[in-house]
Amino acid sequence: MDKAPTHLDLFSGIGGFALAAQWAGFRTIGFCEIDKYCQKVLAKNFGNEIPIWNDIRDVGFTDWGIPNCDLITGGFPCQPFSVAGKRRGAADDRAIWPEMFRVISEARPAWVLGENVPGIIPMELDNVLSDLEGIGYATRAFVIPACAVDARHRRDRLWVVGRNVSDISGERLEGCAITGNACTGGTQREEQSAGFRGAQTTTDTERTEQSRERGDSWKWRSESGCCCRWLPEPDVGRVAHGIPKRVDRLKGLGNAIVPQVAFEILSEVRRLI
Repeated sequence: MDKAPTHLDLFSGIGGFALAAQWAGFRTIGFCEIDKYCQKVLAKNFGNEIPIWNDIRDVGFTDWGIPNCDLITGGFPCQPFSVAGKRRGAADDRAIWPEMFRVISEARPAWVLGENVPGIIPMELDNVLSDLEGIGYATRAFVIPACAVDARHRRDRLWVVGRNVSDISGERLEGCAITGNACTGGTQREEQSAGFRGAQTTTDTERTEQSRERGDSWKWRSESGCCCRWLPEPDVGRVAHGIPKRVDRLKGLGNAIVPQVAFEILSEVRRLI
């Protein structure tokens, strides 16, 4: 019997979270993705046996037909908060964090990992953290760029981590490098705990030191057991003609998370499960 902790992937895209979860030792048991091209990519890369639900607004956790899950991830739509858009926030019909929160409320996983653009911080982050805290999760938010794992571009993203602490009967959780002093046995906030509310980020100097400690190139281990360096961008051709599904491929890449960043977080989560 497979003892790996289980992972439900919302707003799956082309599977960045699922890939990071796989590297970290999780078993993905379900996807939710509305884009048809991305659905095909998920089925091709992760197998047809993992169910894919179409629209999160039409399903609840019980529809997945699974008793529980250890981890829920989701890069919920960023368009309402992006500086490239109109920044209408909750007034935008693409602002569907409430739907992700609904599934979390029903499933009550041990851990939650969400991702969005930094533009959400002044607009909606406080509500996201308050929602999770209101149902018994200790939360923490970080701004981590792709260059933190030595990618050759910045790509700042907000990462929201939640740990279910509602059933621990007052016992303090020790050794939690992600949620730190915010891991308590109840829903009481520890406002004085640095970084518990709001978003943390690292300075350029700190990132340089971290990179120096890791070495000059971030590595991860592939399924074959080989350590891989950053690979060139896939040759999908921004101006080339005749490449099948070129626009869909570019859209899929543009909407994807950087799995190497998620892997760093999920590795610590996996250690704590």
